[in-house]
Amino acid sequence: MSHPADENVETKEMDGRSLSSNGQEPYVHKVGIPPKQSFFKEFLYTVKETFFSDDPLRPFKDQTKSRKFVLGIEAIFPILSWGRTYNLQKFRGDLIAGLTIASLCIPQDIGYSKLANLSPQYGLYSSFVPPLIYAVMGSSRDIAIGPVAVISLLLGTLLQNEIDPKTNPTEYRRLAFTATFFAGITQATLGIFRLGFLIDFLSHAAIVGFMGGAAITIALQQLKGFLGIEKFTRKTDVISVMHSVFSSAHHGWNWQTILIGATFLCFLLFAKHIGKKGQKYFWVPAIAPLVSVVLSTFFVYITRADKHGVAIVNHIEKGINPSSVKEIYFTGDYLAKGVRIGIVAGMIALTEAIAIGRTFASMKDYQVDGNKEMVALGAMNVVGSMTSCYVATGSFSRSAVNYMSGCETAVSNIVMSVVVFLTLQFITPLFKYTPNAILASIIICAVINLVDYKAAILIWKIDKFDFVACMGAFFGVVFASVEIGLLIAVSISFAKILLQVTRPRTAILGKIPRTTVYRNIQQYPEATSVPGVLIIRVDSAIYFSNSNYVKERILRWLMDEEERVKREYQTRIQFLIVEMSPVTDIDTSGIHALEELFRSLQKREVQLVLANPGPLVIDKLHTSNFANFLGEDKIFLTVAEAVAYCSPKLAEEP
Repeated sequence: MSHPADENVETKEMDGRSLSSNGQEPYVHKVGIPPKQSFFKEFLYTVKETFFSDDPLRPFKDQTKSRKFVLGIEAIFPILSWGRTYNLQKFRGDLIAGLTIASLCIPQDIGYSKLANLSPQYGLYSSFVPPLIYAVMGSSRDIAIGPVAVISLLLGTLLQNEIDPKTNPTEYRRLAFTATFFAGITQATLGIFRLGFLIDFLSHAAIVGFMGGAAITIALQQLKGFLGIEKFTRKTDVISVMHSVFSSAHHGWNWQTILIGATFLCFLLFAKHIGKKGQKYFWVPAIAPLVSVVLSTFFVYITRADKHGVAIVNHIEKGINPSSVKEIYFTGDYLAKGVRIGIVAGMIALTEAIAIGRTFASMKDYQVDGNKEMVALGAMNVVGSMTSCYVATGSFSRSAVNYMSGCETAVSNIVMSVVVFLTLQFITPLFKYTPNAILASIIICAVINLVDYKAAILIWKIDKFDFVACMGAFFGVVFASVEIGLLIAVSISFAKILLQVTRPRTAILGKIPRTTVYRNIQQYPEATSVPGVLIIRVDSAIYFSNSNYVKERILRWLMDEEERVKREYQTRIQFLIVEMSPVTDIDTSGIHALEELFRSLQKREVQLVLANPGPLVIDKLHTSNFANFLGEDKIFLTVAEAVAYCSPKLAEEP
């Protein structure tokens, strides 16, 4: 397998066997030792690269105090920066995009609130206040804010494990607001303290599997509304759901409900198919859900199908978001539960939003500040929790529609929010006769795209371990629960990191013919070994977690090579060269491992030689006195120079 270290240029100009001007002694380049840095400077550099790698203070350099104040305000509220150049042409694009995503979000919000076991109006509330906050503080031009299926299901599952939403709806709602508050606190904290790198520990493969499993679970949950089943399991695993579906087949299904759901599901899928014909048809799948709601509601109203067992939405609270500040648990038994659920929901919501924001930013070639995004998302959820909203984040389906509608800025979120406001004020009574079956059809149609089988196939082709993480998360969600699937996803992601850290790759190098370049013999079969010399490359930093493995793996390579040369009657191994260019760092355990390797090789009458240690490594080798212990004449700039050193020694052997 190829490695970045193979790209290090090691060409003929560095041939250690080139002679000096007198033609007698080979010229050997000394490995440079970097200037000694104080601990304080090293610590500051590490902190800067960890938390401030994007150099956020660069715009403030050489600015007046008043200008720095203005830049600081603009950093918190980006709308003040791009708002200065806003014009009527941009507003036209944002207006069309905002109206389009509003037509999509209204029916989705009503359905998603049911996933979260909340009344329909709470889904609409969550598409009114949070988008306004995000438009002022967010840095993405394309992301559309609101409730999403995965977070709604996650919240609904975790919350109902603590409180039954049917018997204690008030307490359940209060816990939902508490979880939303702490989800926002978690997101904002990560952004303020610039800890966004933590969300990168959840690998792309694990997210693909988790999202796919959640989509299957969400779709199965919709069978309750799609088939008109009244008594349905609270569990989310596929076995429990299917048992609940088929056990009620004889007496629990309603054929009128099935007819409505199936008809409009076919309509929605057909609209989605039309939308794929070309970008000019993007509006077809965008307005199809609202058209479906209007038509199905009208149909139920004129036929009074609700009198024949067709379940309907019934009453949706009219008016904008009421205050919920006093409903949040800041004390009591439910506080800890709200914090736990909020942290989980906040992290997942953050991961989804950042991924969506970066995706569309790359398509339009602009930068999204991850830490600003976290603060914006956190602020909108904290404010949302105080205005009767549950966790909102970036929606991929709505963001895609927003992008294709020609949005220019976050004003499209403001337009969507205004439409939702008008809906809450004037239109909600019209949704009374909306059948639950149509909401189920809309959700099923929306989550189908979350099952990204093409991505899973690509993951299988690229990295089998990633595929295990993907499938582990997928089956964990489908056959156990959302939280088990999430736990598996995180566990496997961390396991992969630990495996890569504790078991780094090593490779035997050979000489490419007619060059002085040494490369992995598995990647370059034409590369030849040097008689009497074994060259091994270590492809990782050497730390306490892998130092013993690295030492033992090098010795195993040596034993295998000794057995080979003995069978083939070749020159026995007398030199072991360790190519250290990929070794970015080494700690005390790593140096002890090198000392033990040196002693083991001495017993075998094999000399240890090092090639191209980096600045941190060579500094620590000298500081620990290992360079003197080994001999500074056995540390070389290139593998070629190390081989040139070994070759005369071999020639001297009888």
